[in-house]
Amino acid sequence: METRAVLRGVRLSSQKGRLVADQIRGLAVDRALSLLTFSPKKGAAIIKKVLESAIANAEHNAGADIDELKVKTISVEKGMVLKRFTARAKGRGNRIVKPTCHVFLTVGN
Repeated sequence: METRAVLRGVRLSSQKGRLVADQIRGLAVDRALSLLTFSPKKGAAIIKKVLESAIANAEHNAGADIDELKVKTISVEKGMVLKRFTARAKGRGNRIVKPTCHVFLTVGN
């Protein structure tokens, strides 16, 4: 039994999200939650919410026991990029790139 949770279009670069995702892949959910709680990275707070959502989905939809759940798969994919411009000297402009990503998380036994 596997249960998924998906978060799309979050304002985080996929590279920074993957750093956090690699830390919790394969861990038990209680251990993963404690690791994400005390991690100083921005991606940790975002992925923690997705993990809590996946746990709630597993408990409500599938009637799973929370103590036996593990993080089966987690992937952070590149999303669309918001492109902005800022003014520079002599009438020029520079591009500001604001990346987004999609988080896919699966929990199971």
